[in-house]
Amino acid sequence: MADPAPTPKPQITYEDFAKIDLRVARVIHAENHPGADRLLKLQVDDGSGTPRQICSGIRDNYTAEQMVGKLVILVANLAPRVIRGEESRGMLLAGSEPPTAEGAPRRVVVLTPAGDLPPGSIVS
Repeated sequence: MADPAPTPKPQITYEDFAKIDLRVARVIHAENHPGADRLLKLQVDDGSGTPRQICSGIRDNYTAEQMVGKLVILVANLAPRVIRGEESRGMLLAGSEPPTAEGAPRRVVVLTPAGDLPPGSIVS
């Protein structure tokens, strides 16, 4: 049996997309989320001068140690939300394999810039 294709999301306009503030950030500290087995709690330098905390469901694919120093792409203007008792002020971008018919775990890959850019650089 063939694996199911990912379900497409609704089409958006350019104006909708233009509202998203994508920035380069560097992970300066990472630790396992104390209340969730699949989450990492990351402190990132987003170029603002104040570290920003984000929680990310990448722990099945990355250790905290692997994330420190990594450049990531951050959705900087996502409204803060509390995830399992910890505030997350943004989201990092990652790709994942399509779901399988068997429901096997999917590999997740954090998206990073192809070159070295300073934290706060705009992604467009």
